[in-house]
Amino acid sequence: MPGQAIAKVRKPRVKVRKSPDSRLSRCGDDGGVKILLVEDEDSIAEPLVQGLRREGFDVDRAATGAAAIGASPADCVLLDLRLPDVDGYDVCRALRERSDVPIIMVSARGEEVDRVVGLELGADDYVTKPFGLRELVARIHAVTRRGGSPRRGRDSLRVGPLTVDLRGRRASLDGRELTLTAKEFDLLAALAAEPGAVVARQQLLERVWQTSWYGQTKTIDVHVGSLRRKLGDPRWIETVRGIGFRLHEP
Repeated sequence: MPGQAIAKVRKPRVKVRKSPDSRLSRCGDDGGVKILLVEDEDSIAEPLVQGLRREGFDVDRAATGAAAIGASPADCVLLDLRLPDVDGYDVCRALRERSDVPIIMVSARGEEVDRVVGLELGADDYVTKPFGLRELVARIHAVTRRGGSPRRGRDSLRVGPLTVDLRGRRASLDGRELTLTAKEFDLLAALAAEPGAVVARQQLLERVWQTSWYGQTKTIDVHVGSLRRKLGDPRWIETVRGIGFRLHEP
């Protein structure tokens, strides 16, 4: 914040050889899912790149926010919030304005408000440092998986003036296309597949986030809140207390 000193978060030290140019370097050619890693610290980025390569991912690395914004398209973005030139939240906003690429924020900021802000800006997931590689890989698979959206043998779903194009991954209301993140689209599709019916929180976690987590489900509430704003009327999505949500025309 302006006028306030921001304490530098001490990042873990790992002894690795620094690459000659880490501004934006190609780190893998395995031909799998392409990851854009946005991380300025070599001591964190290089071991992470190596681990992701071993898992079969194709990884590009950007060491600045500007490099991330100008990077070639990827299947998933791992975005550190503390960058030397641009705040990670601003990078997320810029990427989201032009693409629905899945974004996982990776940060030492673990407060609930940080996670909520990140999700509201369009991130699909938020991982707090330190984290395990297996957990990160599982989250990458979850946000890049597209099989969770219920299609029921149809290419599109209609609920009154709302149309959800499953094949094109677009949604429109009264002919106006909605700007949705990947997870917002999946959530809307899951609700639109059963208009008027209550879809339980656990079902949404399994369909949209591909997880069986039984703890707090704040992520769903954040995405529902964002969808309501984009639909222009909160009555589109009704909260059924203690159970889940229902989509219907207001």
